[in-house]
Amino acid sequence: MMRQAGRHLPEYREVRARARDFLDFCYSPSLAAEATLQPVRRYKMDGAILFADILLVLDAMGRNVRFLEGEGPRVDPATRAKDLAGVPMEKLLAKLAPVGETVERVKAALDPGVTLIGFAGSPWTVGVYAIEGRGGTDKADSRKFGYEHPEELDGMLDQLVEASAHYLKMQADAGADALMLFESWAEGLAEDAFDRWVIGPTAKLVKRLRALGVTQPILGFPRGAGMLVLDYAERTGVNAVGLDTAIPLKRINSMLPKGMAVQGNLDPMQLVAGGPGLEARVHDIIDGLRGRPHIFNLGHGVTPETPIPHVERVLQALRSHA
Repeated sequence: MMRQAGRHLPEYREVRARARDFLDFCYSPSLAAEATLQPVRRYKMDGAILFADILLVLDAMGRNVRFLEGEGPRVDPATRAKDLAGVPMEKLLAKLAPVGETVERVKAALDPGVTLIGFAGSPWTVGVYAIEGRGGTDKADSRKFGYEHPEELDGMLDQLVEASAHYLKMQADAGADALMLFESWAEGLAEDAFDRWVIGPTAKLVKRLRALGVTQPILGFPRGAGMLVLDYAERTGVNAVGLDTAIPLKRINSMLPKGMAVQGNLDPMQLVAGGPGLEARVHDIIDGLRGRPHIFNLGHGVTPETPIPHVERVLQALRSHA
């Protein structure tokens, strides 16, 4: 479950308190590895999701990432491609090396049958943070920037493709069994913009990873893409596609490429609410995606207020269904 390591777990909160701040937490292999392993121990998950953050790439690129209590991330804004090109790749990867060590520690601690999923933010999503200097926006400034300065944005996304490819290769070399690309800000883009800012850079990133020798499966999650998820699945080269809560499963199941794996898509708020409808929805999701490889997941991340017994109920329903 996305963000399965997090504030809904008391053991996570205890480990988080040991770090000076959130970035220190992400860059401390012993703490990040422990956070990654906690939900696997508690819930007997089939997969461990690397504990990190999509903005670590921007931090390594010199954009001064910081997390403000109660306000979220802040980034020194970039408005030109050369703003993201100042740090040599060797230095960038040295900054991110603790993440590779975290992957190695987790892989060594996991049972052989548990999949370790590494990840990065997709270029457009990380680019939105770079342009706007923060999250939680309607992406208006980024979209306007892309329309006014299309070549400059293309250059910024190319820089992010290259940095992300090497970062993900490092995770793959360290032992990640699969890699996931989070396109958290895919929502609300016009079709031509989605094509240029999401599909194009993602396809470049997948192609670059393969050129670097990465053979692990690649999962892509274009949250909020709506029916454009079909173009994403067909044209980016990803091996599996994540579906957000709003995607109509039976309809999309009949339209996605045959044999493509899917991930999704329980509403995180239904997981919080619980009640008799929770297990019924779990079975509806399984039935809606019947006939193709399906990784059961949420349509977005586990929220801090999620009751642990509700997660346990979902897992019990899944295991009894299987």
